[in-house]
Formats: sequence, C-alpha cells, structure tokens
Amino acid sequence: MIPKNFIHDLLNRLDIVDVIERYVPLKKAGANYVACCPFHNEKSPSFTVSQNKQFYHCFGCGAHGTAIGFVMEHGGLGFVDAVEELARGAGVTVPREAPMPEQAQQHKVTPDLYEVMQSATRYYRDQLKLSSPAIDYLKRRGLSGEVALRFGIGYAPQGWQNLGIAFANYQDSSLLETGLVIENEDGKRYDRFRDRIMFPIVNARGQVIGFGGRVLDSGDPKYLNSPETALFGKGRELYGLFQALKPIRTKRQVLVVEGYMDVVALAQHGIEYAVATLGTATTPYHMQKLLRLTDKVMFCFDGDAAGQRAAWRAMENALPQLIDGKNIGFLFLPSRHDPDSFVREHGTAAFEKLLQEALPLSSYVLRELSTQVDLRTQEGRTALLQLAKPLLTAISAPTTALLLRKEVAALAGITQAELEALYAIKPIGASPRRALQKAARPVVSNLRVLLRCLLFQPDLARELPENWMPVGAEAAAIIALAEWSRMQEGAVSSAAMIQNFQGTLHESLLAAEQAEIMQWGETFNVVAEFHDVLTRLRNEQRNQQLQVLHAKMHGAGMKGLDEQERSLYLQLLQRSELK
Repeated sequence: MIPKNFIHDLLNRLDIVDVIERYVPLKKAGANYVACCPFHNEKSPSFTVSQNKQFYHCFGCGAHGTAIGFVMEHGGLGFVDAVEELARGAGVTVPREAPMPEQAQQHKVTPDLYEVMQSATRYYRDQLKLSSPAIDYLKRRGLSGEVALRFGIGYAPQGWQNLGIAFANYQDSSLLETGLVIENEDGKRYDRFRDRIMFPIVNARGQVIGFGGRVLDSGDPKYLNSPETALFGKGRELYGLFQALKPIRTKRQVLVVEGYMDVVALAQHGIEYAVATLGTATTPYHMQKLLRLTDKVMFCFDGDAAGQRAAWRAMENALPQLIDGKNIGFLFLPSRHDPDSFVREHGTAAFEKLLQEALPLSSYVLRELSTQVDLRTQEGRTALLQLAKPLLTAISAPTTALLLRKEVAALAGITQAELEALYAIKPIGASPRRALQKAARPVVSNLRVLLRCLLFQPDLARELPENWMPVGAEAAAIIALAEWSRMQEGAVSSAAMIQNFQGTLHESLLAAEQAEIMQWGETFNVVAEFHDVLTRLRNEQRNQQLQVLHAKMHGAGMKGLDEQERSLYLQLLQRSELK
C-alpha cells in the first residue's frame, strides 16, 4: 500500500501544467491554461488547467482531477501505476507500507472494504488453481492462463462458508457490507458465491469493487452479481473497462457487449477494447463515461428478441448524451451467436469485419421506426411521428437532431418546419438574438459558496466551528473536508484535498465546484468571502432558531418556553438588535 502522505507530498512536488504538457499542448489564458480536451472531440478549447490549484476541469465533457487522475485517464493506467510513473518523473521512489500484522488487523474497528475485496479475490484465484473442473471449463471456453490472470479470474468452491478460510472473523460486518456473504432471517451467514467462476469487477484505480459469478455448466441464475454496496453500483460500472483503457485509446473506439465471457473471449482473440454492462441495460452514466473516453462507441448484441430490446434501451439512453462528432453504432450478430461463440468459431478478422458494417445510430433509429409502422398509410405515418417524438426531443446534439428531424419528416411526408411545430420544439438556429442573451446565473446557496472557499484554500477548513452541524449534501461534503483537513499536518493543497475525495460520494459535487472556482482570479479575497459566508450562515441559523422558539411560544407567551429556552430566546433577540 502507498502511504497517503506520500501521495500528498508527490502532488505538492509536481506541477500539473508540466505533467499535462507531456501529452497535450497548453496555452496560457489569464490565470489558467487551456487546450482542446483530450477526452472528447471539440474544436474550441474547454479543457482548463489551474496551475495555482493544481487540478484540471473540462467544461465540455466534465473530465476533472489532479495530475494523478490525468495520467490514469489519459494513459489508461491504474492508480498505483500512475503514481509510480509520476514519481519516476519527479525522481522519487514510491514507498510501501507493510501489511498490518494479523493481530493488529483483528483489532481494526472497520476493515477497509477494498482490502476485504482484495482478500476475497486472492482467495478465489487460489481456489481456481486447486479446482480441475473449473480449470477444464475455462480451457473448453478457449481461455489461456495469461488472459485469466489479466482479468483476475477465480473460482468460488462448493460449500456454504468457504470464505471463513480467507477471513479470520466470518461474522465481521464488512463481509455483509461488500455483499460477499448473505445473512438469513435467523442470523445465519453463508457465502453468496458458490461453485462459480469468479470475475472481479474493477474500478478505475484497479481496486476490486464487486464480483460476477458464472455457473460452470447449467443452473440458475446463470450469472450472479454482487449486490449494490458502498463500493459497487452496477449502473455506474462496466466490466473490463480498467483492462481495456489502453486499447480503447489506441483503437479510438470501445465495444460494448453483454457478458463477462464475451469481454474475456474477445480479449483472448486480440479484441481488447471490449467492455460489458453488469446485468443491466446501458445507463446514461455508462454513456457519459464511454463518450469521455473515445469518439466511437459500438454496441454488439445478439440477434434475438432480447438483443433487440437491449439495443433499443441502449439507443434511448444514448440519445440525450450524444455529442456532435461522436459516433455510435449497433452490431447484431447472426442467430444463435454471441460475441464469445462467434469469435471462437469465425475468428478475429471475421468479427472485426462485421463491426465495420455496424449500423450508425441514425440508421438504426430510422430502421426501427420504419419497421414498426406502415408508411403507405396515413395512420402509419401518424404512428411514426408519435413513436419518433420522445426520441427526437431527447437529442441535445444540434447537428444530429437537425438531420434526424429532416429524415423523420421526409418519411412522414411533411416538412421539417411542420414536424417542429407539431412537436412544439424550437427550430435549430431560431431566435439567434435570444440565444446570445446571457442566462441569469442561479442563486448560489451559502453552503455552496463555503464549499468553494474550502476548495480554493483548504486550510480554511480548520477554522470551521467543530460543533457546527448543518444538513444537506453540501453540508456533508463540508464536514468531511473539515474533518480530513484537521487530521493533516502542515498546509493542505487543493490538489491533495481533491485527490483524497476521488471515488467518494462527494466527488461529483466537488467536481462541480472545481469548475466554479476556475473562474475566481488569483487576487480574489477568499478569506474575506469565507468569513462573510460564515456570518451569513450564523445569521441564518439564528433566524431559524428564533422561528422555532416563536412557534413554540405562540399562544402561550413566554410561559410556553422553559428557562433555558427563554434565555436563548432573549440572547437571540439581543443579537438581532445589535446586528
């Protein structure tokens, strides 16, 4: 394990501008540096790097992070590899913390959930070496030991409490929190995965966050996934993405399939840029993640009815996320084939030839709409317009939206203007004067301003009242930042703070605020803003307390309050008068 203080020291030693310029040419723009984003296709620069704060943010696709995050995302590296690469460039050696002694481990109150998942992974991999049936199964599926090792494939043996071998305390709450065990109504525990090939699901840092288990031969369910946990949300993760990051960058495309074995079998045959959804339809979050990685996303589905339904759901979720210049395609395999069986039977070249013939998203949409109606009749054309409306109104990419409106209007035998009037949508390019008017900025809450101050100058977190307990998402992030800051020695940098909260529940909120403080100049008096907003928050809290006390004494006068409340009420009134 890499000590956390080394991560902070490394970030303080690095200059993010120097790091990013090894890959992307930057141009000075005021206090920051800008470039066309390396993570999505754009013509004008929206990728912004703050040298003072040592983080980057793309206002186009939302990519954000520190020097470590940039090297991970751009180079397709895991967290450890990215740290080691940056450390080599800085001329320092990455230290390692020795694992805690077994006795000390037993006294840990809350074991690190990532450590728990890693221990389970090692156990399953060791069990694979001991199971001839599991090894034979993988060999029959054409997998080499090298590919099995690359994906960390293991085996969960038969039996009810085998994980008791890997964990000294089978009753530890962390085994429930990670979904490795199940507890029945009587409080009895047993392993979730039994007699299954185990596929570790890995996050962008290379940490195991969940598992997929496949039965060896027949049985239900065929695939069993980890449940939703603090580490794992199936609607946000993609199997094989960590292993596929470099090939995706090299090939400039990603292939989305439906199963673990599809990903592994394709990798075995040299198609290493495939990922799989985890027993769920493709979600908007999946689309955002993939479109940030590459300009070309290809979906591959079985040709049966289930594959057609999955393709339609993927298309519905892709349309709102679509960006002009991005390409999305759909490949339907011949009957009775999935990617695994097709590539094993016909080979890599045949599969990639099919991929080149995949339907573009627009062609797929028009084909599916046309086959559902009879365009020779007025009723059929009316039905077409009804079916197309939710799809066409969901597209935010202007060029794609314009072209599809033209196509659908032509199929229905009406003009584009008539279609837009029917759908009550504004024509592309209409009202240029109004479009150029600057939209009014939303009112920002005091808590949100306080959060920005802490990101801009993290040391201010130590000045927050320790007994202060506001509520809400912003408040939870502020409290987490304050608690973390008080535990650090010496000055705390914005980059160290941001890096520490990568992968947590607060990441998306902090990312949004990073974008906002990019607009603050280096001469901005953040200390004065911090104290002003604290004063406003105290006034808000005092007014809320007064309202509560007013409501309690309503109808009963001062007699409705106890002695302590009367004293507080008078104090609050006095402060209001002095304000």
